[in-house]
Amino acid sequence: MNLRRVLRILGFVLYALAAAELVPLLWCLSPADPRSAGALLAAAVASAIVGFGFRRFGSDAGDLYRREGVVVVVGSWLLASISGAIPYVVSGAIPGLIDALFESASGFTTTGASVLTNIEQVPAAILFWRSMTQWLGGIGIVVLFVALLSELGPGARFLFQLEVPGPKAEILHARVRQTALALFRIYLALTGLQVALMLILGASLYDALTHSFSTVSTGGFSPYGDSIAHFSPALQIVTLVFMLAAGINFALYYALARRRDLRVLRDVELRVYVGLALVATTVVAVDLYAAGTASSASTALLDSAFQVVSLLTTTGFATANFAEWPGLAHATLVGLMFVGGCAGSTAGGAKVIRLLIGWKVAMREVHLTFSPNSVVSIGVGGKPVPEESLRGVIALLLLWVLGWGIGALLLSVGDRDIVTAATASLATLSNIGPGLAAVGPAENFAFFAPWQKVVMLLLMWLGRLEFFAVLALLLPRFWRR
Repeated sequence: MNLRRVLRILGFVLYALAAAELVPLLWCLSPADPRSAGALLAAAVASAIVGFGFRRFGSDAGDLYRREGVVVVVGSWLLASISGAIPYVVSGAIPGLIDALFESASGFTTTGASVLTNIEQVPAAILFWRSMTQWLGGIGIVVLFVALLSELGPGARFLFQLEVPGPKAEILHARVRQTALALFRIYLALTGLQVALMLILGASLYDALTHSFSTVSTGGFSPYGDSIAHFSPALQIVTLVFMLAAGINFALYYALARRRDLRVLRDVELRVYVGLALVATTVVAVDLYAAGTASSASTALLDSAFQVVSLLTTTGFATANFAEWPGLAHATLVGLMFVGGCAGSTAGGAKVIRLLIGWKVAMREVHLTFSPNSVVSIGVGGKPVPEESLRGVIALLLLWVLGWGIGALLLSVGDRDIVTAATASLATLSNIGPGLAAVGPAENFAFFAPWQKVVMLLLMWLGRLEFFAVLALLLPRFWRR
């Protein structure tokens, strides 16, 4: 294990975080907010000092391989969560250390679960930083520094594959750095386009930036207690469209822009993703209208479409308190929480492609029960899926269900009802944010015991890093030479 090489790279990550923590200072100028400015400066200075120490004692000697790559990825998210918590604690917005870490990790992992009980009372600069953590986490801290560092050695490809979610991270260029830059440009373009449209429709620059940060990253933080319901239907529709866009594999955008070939729209995962959104919207809208929950058919359609897309993409924005919706709508929305968006997107969840592959594996086993000598290959989009990838998909789905179950069990300790515990576990593991009952869209996570918040913090990391990298660090064999 080349720990000095790891320290050198983590030092760069801390430098990047320190620079990012200076951006919200713009919102401390008018009106003057010296307390928030001091908190952000303290965070930037602390990150820069620790980063300098890491760079000083680290080394550029040696290559970066798989073991070092795992430590870099997990270490980056841990350091980001700690650094990101400093402005909350120093400003007094979230004085408790565990609560501040929870909020910071929720931001960087694009979960969107919050312990804030009165969001509007928090200073604008701190809320801007809160949304900005989601934007940084959405593109992935690791993808950012892969894009910015000139050379990472043979471990760069592995770092990229660890950071970009999905059964197989697609390399768009022969050089991984060029792939990371291509994805970053797409991410910037989506963010800029949403900001522009929101400004045209009457949103302030502050609202346009904070909500675009949280939308394109599929994070869901909002500076308002009523979330996107704070805005007009036109702005809600813009947000809906960009949530749906952020849940699509970014490699398809690149292929569409580079080759201008509409055949990329035939992608199997994309079609299943859009189909799920349409079917679920129809089911929820009919249930809302039939139950008399919505005042009109158009309201039922807009509310259902928004919440379906919000939970399918694991964004977590809300235009209505869906915790009060009827049973069929609840069941549909909870099912979508398990699914998530497409591989290679900023969305969390198990991913559409994994569930599609898992289904095909199950059907193959059914076929083999009556025809055991058959050779049944599994393919997606006309391409065979290697057995190695199949094993990885099944293993991750198993860990996902196991993690959710253990999380629900731990969160039910005390006087928590099972719906609250189960959906809080699912909402943090799938990086969604809101659940049902006491953790619904109109509620928060402040009432959980400190140790339960630590459990949910770990679930956020496991969901964002998709288990394998985090669990690898727990194996003694990992640390042996």
